[in-house]
Amino acid sequence: MIAADFNYEAPTSLDEAFTLLRKYGDEAKILSGGHSLIPMMKLRFASPECIIDINNIPGLSDITREGDIMKIGALVREAQVEHAAELLEHFPIFADVTKLIADPQVRNMGTVGGNLAHGDAANDHPAVMMALRASVVIAGADGTRVVPIDEFFFGFYSTAIQPDEILTEIQIPMPSPYTGSAYHKLERKVGDYATAGVAVQLTIDANGICTYAGIGLTNVNPLPMRAARSEEALVGKKITDETIAEAARYASDDCNPSADLRGDVEYKRAMVGVLTKRMIHKAAQRAVA
Repeated sequence: MIAADFNYEAPTSLDEAFTLLRKYGDEAKILSGGHSLIPMMKLRFASPECIIDINNIPGLSDITREGDIMKIGALVREAQVEHAAELLEHFPIFADVTKLIADPQVRNMGTVGGNLAHGDAANDHPAVMMALRASVVIAGADGTRVVPIDEFFFGFYSTAIQPDEILTEIQIPMPSPYTGSAYHKLERKVGDYATAGVAVQLTIDANGICTYAGIGLTNVNPLPMRAARSEEALVGKKITDETIAEAARYASDDCNPSADLRGDVEYKRAMVGVLTKRMIHKAAQRAVA
């Protein structure tokens, strides 16, 4: 199908973008990469009066480290992440996730910020950012606020971003020494939504004790989901086959998948358990490497 008629604006500053958002209100949509918005418009699931293209706004396309925080601009492309040496050095999980996002054409335009702002539990970055305990920077005409990732997702395609605000940055705490991270998802074919996905970050001290665990789940809950009981099952303990099995069982039990053409509920729960085990193993190996 063809999208309904709309006005197109391409502001060159955040202030200009905020003015447009105030003008159009709920009838405006922000365009960054467009790989979520444009298909929805073609299917008439979204028919905004105005598209505000923020790609000409400077300062939103950088990956920088400031002290103990790694900052990813909202317009950073997935392909850019693939070659961000310092980011990948400290967070190898991004090397995992980017290669699993659709295909090179999509990664050349798709943005990390757009992936999060879309508010879809089937996207990859929500689970990853949960595992990393990230925060999201949201800017508006009245100022900027920082929202922890656990408080960012409100419902299906619904986030903490208000109609007159723009997601401008993602902030990730730098990991402690001996930290590893990993992500994988099961999909029927390249570019399909995940049947299930699991993101893990672990810190393991010199005695082999897990001092930090972050686990996020993809597309097995109406909202992006933190596997909280699984995290608790690991922290303060050695990473053994027994503790890994317990964490995997909790993740499988606590998720809330729906049956669809990718599998029934029990199959998806089983896949969450399998992926949780594998990603804990992988993250733990990277932590001590």
